[in-house]
Amino acid sequence: MFNKTNKYMNKKTLLGCTFILMAASFASCSSDNNSDAPAASGGTETAVHWTTDGGLQACDHILFSADNNVNDAGTQIGNGDKEFVFTGKQTLKKGTYTLKGWVYVANGAELTIEPGTVIRGDKQTKATLIVERGGKLFAKGTVAEPIVFTSNQETGKRKPGDWGGVILCGKGLTNQKEQQIEGGPRTKFGGNDNADNSGVLSYVRIEFAGYPFQADKEINGLTMGGVGSGTQIDHIQVSYCNDDSFEWFGGAVNCKYLVAYKGWDDEFDTDNGFSGNVQYCLGVRDPRIADTSQSNGFESDNCADGALVTPFTSALFSNVTFVGPYAMDANFQNTPEYINGGNYNPNNGSSLGRFQAAMQIRRSSRLRCVNSVALGWPIGLIIDGEKGDTRVQAEQGNLMLNNIWFAGMKAVGTDKNKCYDDYLLKGDGTFDKTQRSFSSTFFLSQTGNEYRENISDLMLSPTTSLAAPVMPQVGSPLLTSKVFTDFKSPWFDKTDYIGALKANDTWLDGWTNFDPQNTKY
Repeated sequence: MFNKTNKYMNKKTLLGCTFILMAASFASCSSDNNSDAPAASGGTETAVHWTTDGGLQACDHILFSADNNVNDAGTQIGNGDKEFVFTGKQTLKKGTYTLKGWVYVANGAELTIEPGTVIRGDKQTKATLIVERGGKLFAKGTVAEPIVFTSNQETGKRKPGDWGGVILCGKGLTNQKEQQIEGGPRTKFGGNDNADNSGVLSYVRIEFAGYPFQADKEINGLTMGGVGSGTQIDHIQVSYCNDDSFEWFGGAVNCKYLVAYKGWDDEFDTDNGFSGNVQYCLGVRDPRIADTSQSNGFESDNCADGALVTPFTSALFSNVTFVGPYAMDANFQNTPEYINGGNYNPNNGSSLGRFQAAMQIRRSSRLRCVNSVALGWPIGLIIDGEKGDTRVQAEQGNLMLNNIWFAGMKAVGTDKNKCYDDYLLKGDGTFDKTQRSFSSTFFLSQTGNEYRENISDLMLSPTTSLAAPVMPQVGSPLLTSKVFTDFKSPWFDKTDYIGALKANDTWLDGWTNFDPQNTKY
């Protein structure tokens, strides 16, 4: 109910209503469903329209003052409620804002964010930005002025899970038809339009996200549910997320230039029929942080139970670099004593565990990857056949993993989740310790794949801003090895090197930040 004393009507609104009442024989300026009145906006006046949406308070204005009144010159995103629905079309001018609560960009609404804008997620209200089906987010930063979503905590006190994250939902195909998005919000995704458009995310950083709404229900850094190929996703860095850095549920969005930096769980998680194209991905781990579910570079499922439902998860990744814990610390131990979260343990209920594989493909997924490199992970590849038929698909040639290099692994491959031994898993569930795992044998038999015992063989060096072995030096075999160029889609760049970066590459320059803990926003 919205009436003259509703806290969501600002003082100008109340005065306007009083005037109308006096001049129009006590005519009402509000109703049970909406109220229209002028609101201040930096010297201008715009109408404010309140409604309800699924039982939640909804408004066509997204900015509020600290007292939770509509104010287009305000710096608070959302009205302070746990859940708030934005129904209008509004632009956030370059500046610093505080996001409060779960703010939904509803069907038909459009939120535009100017380059250089900083949005600080409120910890107390588990702040999250959720773009629903039919809504659009236009967050188009630049190299010099990226858009930053980050923690509202002070420098030195920021932790993974300080706020929720960014969620995009669209009308793309999924193999579960319509689903509710992971992490707790009300929003559903999925439909019949793989060309659906949810807007633009370009030159955007997402830091310290992933608040655990419930046990095993953390919000990811960037979650994409049924997002279509009409959406532009490029130059995105997710840092210190309390769950997966990036996760796709169905849809066919294409993405370029993604950085997953020191996340909690998986780097790039694909589910429910995601069939898009992804190129230039960099994943770098903090050796002190791994999830209780076992952290991976890729974790790929067709669906939770491994059912043979279409569309299959069949996304194609090219030019990926996974830097694992052994590559970050020569003294790394894959034990609870070592993996304690270090200075980034949020003590918020998120459980720590172990590192597992650079690539875990399971539950009937048909994920494809080419021209990529992984170094310093406990395991290179797990083709997990516990649920579904991923192993069968590999045997039939439907699992394409070509021109991939592994280095410095304890096992090239294993055949079972949470199994670290390179032994063949037989059909009866026992291991034949006289033979290498199916995963290991498969990997080494594929075109262009290589394994090196020593990470140093790859001749990788840090960059000026990133203290991790990611940049190939002149003479690196990654620059001269055979590469995959037979892409069916013209969307892919045809590169002549393995991994996310070539020698003296510059795509990380300017917009990324590998020390967000100490950045003053």
